[in-house]
Amino acid sequence: MSARAVVTAGTGGIGLETAKGLAERGYAVTVVGRNAERGARAVEEVASVATGAAPSFVAADLASLEEVRALAARLAAEGPLRVLVNNVGAMFDRRRQSVDGVEASFAVNHLSPYLLTELLLDQLRAGAPSRVVNVTSGAVGLAKRTFDSVEPPGGYYGFHWYGRAKLAHLVYTLYLAESLRGTGVAVFAADPGGAATAMTNGTMTSPKIVSPPLRLLWPLVRRKFERSTAAPASVAARSSVLAATDASLDGQTGILIGPEAVPVPVPRGAEDPRAVENVLRLSRQLAPL
Repeated sequence: MSARAVVTAGTGGIGLETAKGLAERGYAVTVVGRNAERGARAVEEVASVATGAAPSFVAADLASLEEVRALAARLAAEGPLRVLVNNVGAMFDRRRQSVDGVEASFAVNHLSPYLLTELLLDQLRAGAPSRVVNVTSGAVGLAKRTFDSVEPPGGYYGFHWYGRAKLAHLVYTLYLAESLRGTGVAVFAADPGGAATAMTNGTMTSPKIVSPPLRLLWPLVRRKFERSTAAPASVAARSSVLAATDASLDGQTGILIGPEAVPVPVPRGAEDPRAVENVLRLSRQLAPL
């Protein structure tokens, strides 16, 4: 029987390429996405390269904590889980709230994968040796590192808010890795670098997504964005696939795999004790188990 793997936001872009990479390695992959039509196409594409059990699709809007809970219950009912790839991510050009009343970047990029992971820990333990892979971003380097509240003071700048939410999830990722050390469940972060995806196509075109000081340098900033998103999704997915499957990582945990699909240093601030305390407090308050 093929080991089970789940890839969120797996109907296109980096998520789809990650699902294909896992299917090529014999995993029975469940692709999670919002759109059933895109899900059906993704399953066909994943099935064309699969060497194990047939892939499947589950519809869920991961911006809703209620739907995350329903997804977790469905996945849990299917038994032990070997790999969970939290690939979901979103960047917004203006401030939005989730259906739960939480700032949308924080909800999608951190709370959703946090809650899904916590609710599937029993299945991951049952499937051990197993792995959790949380997709991060180089945007954490421009993020405010305080988490006293969901949103820092000041205006809304989509790129920085996205980076801050990804930093919160990286903080949680490293905490979880230490918490699960010795249980057979390894936890990794994967930075895909950049790729031309649906997420970047709609947001990285306006200077409004960055803070005023960076807007003064917008032509240079935009060129950097364009260079960083030039890679095809198949290349950007390498870090996630390696983190999920590579035997060189057996017995290890709490490692960040960089865009070149090799371990890299963890960004400054990701292991700060105060950040850990505040991220966990906010997470448990907003998404109680």
